[in-house]
Amino acid sequence: MKVLIPSALRSYTEHGEAEASGATLAAVLADLDRLYPGIRFRMIDEQERIRRHIRIFVNGGQVRELSQPLATNDEVVIVQALSGG
Repeated sequence: MKVLIPSALRSYTEHGEAEASGATLAAVLADLDRLYPGIRFRMIDEQERIRRHIRIFVNGGQVRELSQPLATNDEVVIVQALSGG
């Protein structure tokens, strides 16, 4: 499935879009990490939760659980919040 990568994580993928597979969001992120080592840690914390500054959308709806089932034709969009002053 198509995964859109935010600019802050493109140092891993070198592109704004990647292909990954998996039946759940957790599996897709694991597949991304297999292809681009280290990227998953930037999105998922040590408690296996999506980091506070990361938002993940599947087909336009926000997903909060790694157990979210996915279909092969779904589109996953990863968004990283900006902060600063």
